[in-house]
Amino acid sequence: MPDLHSLLADLAAEGDSVDALVAPLPAARWADPTPAEGWTIAHQITHLAWTDHQAVVAATDAAAFAKLVERALADPAGYVEAGAREGAEEDPAGLLARWRDGRRRMAGALAAVPPGTRLPWFGPPMSPASMATARLMETWAHGEDIADALGEIREPTHRLRHVAHIGVRTRDFAFRTRGLEPPAEEFRVVLRGPGGEEWTWGPPEARQSVTGPARDFCHAVTQRRHRADLGLVATGPDAGRWLDIAQAFAGPPGTGRAPASA
Repeated sequence: MPDLHSLLADLAAEGDSVDALVAPLPAARWADPTPAEGWTIAHQITHLAWTDHQAVVAATDAAAFAKLVERALADPAGYVEAGAREGAEEDPAGLLARWRDGRRRMAGALAAVPPGTRLPWFGPPMSPASMATARLMETWAHGEDIADALGEIREPTHRLRHVAHIGVRTRDFAFRTRGLEPPAEEFRVVLRGPGGEEWTWGPPEARQSVTGPARDFCHAVTQRRHRADLGLVATGPDAGRWLDIAQAFAGPPGTGRAPASA
């Protein structure tokens, strides 16, 4: 696992990548729809800014964050939607400035957390490094939605390894959040990175496995593409079931995306 400094540097680079997509857009384009139903580009950036703020609260004020969790538990889906709506009508220049400021504040807050501290979250508590990884994963995923809306294809980078890592680590969570018992045995995950390098998780002797391009796996665990549109191979019934429900993000089960041919 990379150290926190390296993770924060990669998180900043991922934020800059998404920033480069939206910064040149005229104000009217921020209202363009994205693949997330009902969400425009502005909703996507608002959601990132909102969630980054939640991370700052988690890192700096546990009591205040506990109150946020109470509100979230009362209406999980509505809580996220409200966060996405609150700034979607904001002037794009102001929204962009607010998101940039929030990214800086979040990085500073995570860097200042004492070693060994576990931060509260809407799922299990996390270390600052895991929080940075989770924020990078969400930034990448929402960046993919924005790129899709703009007809752009972002070149994959080494940062996908962080997204893939959290996707592997959340295997059991994906089952439990749907009321299913996680598989008892470990899986082998073998992914092909952007430069052709091999990324692996799990024991080589595992009977069940998932293999394929890292970008496709990241699209699966962030529910940005339907499994039918990805070049992933599952060996074993539980591994196949996992690809159908994989979810790297906290919260209730996601609905995923329809196949491109649908």
